[in-house]
Amino acid sequence: MNRTLITLAMAMSVAAPAMADQALATAKNCMACHAVDKKLVGPSYKDVAAKYAGQKDAVDKLAAKIIKGGSGVWGPVPMPANTQVNDAEAKKLAAWVLTLK
Repeated sequence: MNRTLITLAMAMSVAAPAMADQALATAKNCMACHAVDKKLVGPSYKDVAAKYAGQKDAVDKLAAKIIKGGSGVWGPVPMPANTQVNDAEAKKLAAWVLTLK
């Protein structure tokens, strides 16, 4: 019984942060243009994670793009600046995106 509870608690501690960050992405309207596993207006988060995999400054780069917007990296449609996101939230979102495979 104790072993089951410990396993369940460990699983929840791993899954909870991912869900919390997806909830943040939804709350900040990121999911209006992006999805985890398919292209919408912008690239899927899995594609972003693959593109930036292994780059030491990826969190900072992506956080800056979330806040300031960008263009030309994923095609002709520009990503507008997200004025609803502060620096800490942008870094949290960027770190979450980079965990997706």
